[in-house]
Amino acid sequence: METSPADNDAFQLVEINDQFIVIDKMPGISFHTENSILGVVERVKADLGIDELYPVHRLDKITSGLLILARTPAVNSALSELFRSRKVEKYYLAISDRKPNKKQGMIKGDMVRSRRSSWKLTKSQDNPAITQFFSTSIEPGKRLFLVRPKTGKTHQIRVALNSIGAPIEGDPLYNTESSKSSIRGYLHAYAIKFCLGGSMYQFTCKPTVGDSFLTDTFQTALQQYEAPWSLSWPAS
Repeated sequence: METSPADNDAFQLVEINDQFIVIDKMPGISFHTENSILGVVERVKADLGIDELYPVHRLDKITSGLLILARTPAVNSALSELFRSRKVEKYYLAISDRKPNKKQGMIKGDMVRSRRSSWKLTKSQDNPAITQFFSTSIEPGKRLFLVRPKTGKTHQIRVALNSIGAPIEGDPLYNTESSKSSIRGYLHAYAIKFCLGGSMYQFTCKPTVGDSFLTDTFQTALQQYEAPWSLSWPAS
């Protein structure tokens, strides 16, 4: 059984400036306040003594990693438009304990509601979720995925990897068996790149929670993905 992160360790500060804040959200922390438990945005405001922050994108509860919070309405509007127009490059790390039916490429299809709160990928292409990925073996039975979502749909990466037979380790919706012995789902918002006000920003943040993310074999495999924006991404 894995050890859990400290209960009060909701985030780590990555960047703070006059326009926005970037944090490394810990896994298991909800985006919104639930049952009187503060969500991550409210925790950042409280811890940093900031009255107003504007989230411009979201992360699932199981997902750790980079999250941007705007500090003014104008910056919120500008960043939100960058996300809407797909001008923000986002890269995620995931681990699966299953063998995928392909090792790299593009996953594309419409997403529809399935049972419980889950989604599934279909072959139709009316409004498809588009996901590019590379993968590499990190140890017998475990594979590291570097994922680039081209669209931003709910559960997109989790559904995409599940559709190729490689659901994320510890995912309580799409890999229920492994979630019984894991303290987290192994999905991490690893890197982000965007241009705001004529300046280019890029951030990377390695995962710090979860035994499978902390092995020497994982760290070695990750070296090839240190600059994900410079890779030649597969089209199919």
